[in-house]
Amino acid sequence: MTSPPPKPSPRRAKSAAAEIDPQSYAAFVGDLKRKITEARHRASLSVNRELILLYWTIGQDILGRQDREGWGAKVIDRLATDLGRAFPEMSGLSSRNLKYMRAFAEAWPDSEIVQQVVAQLPWGHNLRLLDAVKAPAERIWYARQAIEHGWSRNVLIHQIESNLFARQGSALTNFSRTLPAEQSELAQQILKDPYTFDFLSLGPEMLERDLERGLIEHLRSLILELGKGFAFVGSQYHLEVGGQDYYLDLLFYHLRLRCFVVIELKIEDFKPEFAGKMNFYLSAVDDQLRHEQDQPTIGIILCKGRNEVIVEYALRDSSKPMGVAQYRLSPALPPQLQQALPTVEEFSREFPLMSVVKLRIEIERALRDFLTGNGAAPEPVGIGQMLRELHRREISPPSTRRLLEALRIMNEASHGVDVDPESAKQAVEVGTIFLAELRALSKRE
Repeated sequence: MTSPPPKPSPRRAKSAAAEIDPQSYAAFVGDLKRKITEARHRASLSVNRELILLYWTIGQDILGRQDREGWGAKVIDRLATDLGRAFPEMSGLSSRNLKYMRAFAEAWPDSEIVQQVVAQLPWGHNLRLLDAVKAPAERIWYARQAIEHGWSRNVLIHQIESNLFARQGSALTNFSRTLPAEQSELAQQILKDPYTFDFLSLGPEMLERDLERGLIEHLRSLILELGKGFAFVGSQYHLEVGGQDYYLDLLFYHLRLRCFVVIELKIEDFKPEFAGKMNFYLSAVDDQLRHEQDQPTIGIILCKGRNEVIVEYALRDSSKPMGVAQYRLSPALPPQLQQALPTVEEFSREFPLMSVVKLRIEIERALRDFLTGNGAAPEPVGIGQMLRELHRREISPPSTRRLLEALRIMNEASHGVDVDPESAKQAVEVGTIFLAELRALSKRE
């Protein structure tokens, strides 16, 4: 008679029956997913590299044979037929693709460059570089940028069409004098002039606040245009200096430069006073936000246009690092980005009536200033609450009641709701009258 199996020790029984900790298990699964994803990524890179090297080798062989044997272009059609019959599972052996392989090998004669750079890009990327970029130095630059920044094929096309190579590092700056050598060089490289905000599709009558709102709404595209390393901090970022409020249009932190970057948006040509205002902002950011290990804050002034002599004079004696660049607004969305970004019609619905939005902003600011001047310290509340406060204090302008009726139209326009043109026109008339009355009251106070 066999003896019964030994009973598990209490310790082993407890271990076998222990419940799985959800947090520990989730971390374990997450770690395995990461490892699997990374392994698959490495495998795909390896496969891609071998494929690109194969295509380059085929192209080199075709070039060599044509050179030695004097074969014409018809040999490629024959090769496509024979290779296709031998390898029916391969879709890349068409006559058209073999011609690209020949052009690919001709464009990249250096095998070391092919192995270290070009083979890291998918075949589709390489085809776009062949079709769109003829200068070798420019082609290798785009290839390296695509690898460093992880550009998709559509993004690569967009950057080529926006002439990023020519714009890179060409903004007018005083970095060489105001920054340490290493930081100055890197900062110059990340600046491009003019910046291209094609993804906005704004018309020529845009307002500064509308431009800013559009940039924030499409922050992904903005950061793509600015370049690698920009981390968004805020828009209309509040600073208090000497008891007064100031607002930075856009504030970023650059991870590679280890410094804050202040961007001011101007819908007009550069004026010398823009540099003075930026110098003030940079001093405030350095004093209030900059950590002791951070590099000096950099300022970028984006203008519609610039006179280089005026810019040179404005920046000559400035001790703060800043640059002045133009931005370019395209009247239409690039075709290759239409699926990923809003259409012109969608964007026009978002900002239907710029004049109404601008007037509402001006009224809100004027109301806040007026209440502050009359001893109130209003919290960041809406126009309606501030109008009620004016009524309570019996200092309301005569057209306040009409403004309350028009406020709905202004709010709808500000939030992108389609507004009847006639109603919008009446709202602008009422708002303009109210603003004039409020300013007249302010002068009498």
